[in-house]
Amino acid sequence: MNSPTEFTGDTLLRFGPYVFHPSQRLILDGDRPLRMGGRALDILQVLLEHAGEVVSKDALIARVWPTSVVEEINLRVHIAALRRALGDGENGQRYIVNIPQRGYSFIAPVQRLLDATPLHLDSTQPPQHNLPARLTAVTGRDSMVGGVVRQLPLRRFMTLVGPAGIGKTTVALRVGELLLQHYRDGVWLVDLASLEAPAQLHQHLSHTLPFGADLSCRHALLVLDNCEHLRAGCRTLIEQLLASAPRLSILVTSREPLQARDETVQRVPPLEVPPVSALHSVAQAMGYSAVQLLVSRARTRQQGFVLREQDLRAVRDICRRLDGLPLTIELAAAQIGALGLVGLQAQLDNCLQLLTQGRRTAVARHQSLRAALDWTFQSLSAQEQKVLCHLATFKSAFTVEAASGVICASVLAPIQLSSMLEKLARTSLLSVEQVNGLSRYRWLNTTRAYALEKLTGSGQQRAIELIHAQYVSRARMISGVQLSAEFVE
Repeated sequence: MNSPTEFTGDTLLRFGPYVFHPSQRLILDGDRPLRMGGRALDILQVLLEHAGEVVSKDALIARVWPTSVVEEINLRVHIAALRRALGDGENGQRYIVNIPQRGYSFIAPVQRLLDATPLHLDSTQPPQHNLPARLTAVTGRDSMVGGVVRQLPLRRFMTLVGPAGIGKTTVALRVGELLLQHYRDGVWLVDLASLEAPAQLHQHLSHTLPFGADLSCRHALLVLDNCEHLRAGCRTLIEQLLASAPRLSILVTSREPLQARDETVQRVPPLEVPPVSALHSVAQAMGYSAVQLLVSRARTRQQGFVLREQDLRAVRDICRRLDGLPLTIELAAAQIGALGLVGLQAQLDNCLQLLTQGRRTAVARHQSLRAALDWTFQSLSAQEQKVLCHLATFKSAFTVEAASGVICASVLAPIQLSSMLEKLARTSLLSVEQVNGLSRYRWLNTTRAYALEKLTGSGQQRAIELIHAQYVSRARMISGVQLSAEFVE
């Protein structure tokens, strides 16, 4: 790369309809300043310094993030935001192009001007977001975050769905961070966890947003966090907002879809747990996001923690039994200093008692596994709670027919049970898979442990286990063949 052009304090750069003031960190479209994030401006300045040349991705990252280790997705997101702000590609005008395998180049003609008159800008403009400061790196979510970032400005309304502890809020906040420069009126987090009734929604929204609840002219992103207990109210509110505010985007987190008009549902998957075949080396195991998170959090708790090859099977088992859920992995990592990896592995049968030491600054439902599951369980009806607990006698996958054999007709008719299983799957308490056209429901290990504890506390465990055993015996007599493991266990 050749030596860059020197920009002095009185240098202005004109390209297309824009004038860039490097010393003022400002870009004007005529007399109108463009709203653009600081990183996007940094990238623009580097590209303008080397206009007509190819700047490698590594060189851009080194200039824009000189003291941080960042993922390439950060660069791609800011380049995309910069292109949107400049209208790159509109009316045939191109500014920034990607040169495959090499980097980026600013290709539009750039005119250098001199102007000794400084611009005085209003420095009292309030911050354009209320997102909390992120204390740790986001692990294993680059692909999902990048997909949401690319889709959200176009689709306008997306819901991140998944079980307790899967990291929906983490993903949503990271998306918000990366889209700050796109929305002229900012990105605003609205946490609904403390609300008890839909009637509180409008007032809470008005108190949270600096411009009140009138969003009709706003170009903003709302992150509505924890909507599952107010689904009907949120559905109505969101449909009203989207109809009245054409430049508004909304990102929702919920344990089940809102089933609202124009909703795009994105399920948040667990982190990747390595298969047994990936345990030949530490480097190979560290290629899986569940292991990355466990090791990262262990190092913050225990200085000098090193993952050894002899630890890999224990680490894999811990991540597998914790279902690849970021919350449970973080809580487990907090115990490694006291128990060691093998000791932690041995204690996982008591995971509800073990996983209780979350960050003191975290909200209550993120400070223990039990609190996270309580949040969903308490939102169920009494009958749904009862069915969920009775189903805990299944250790693995089960069909509607098998569930009917355990849930007595006196408790729930088969057609009602089928509908309820679908509901429990929507709320992410069960997962559902299709095998040869047949729906099979499956537990997360952590969720089953919670439901089994509730069943034990109800005093009905022995009776339900007896019903389960009798169903298995009858099914064996009828089929005359060995039953698969999900019915026997």
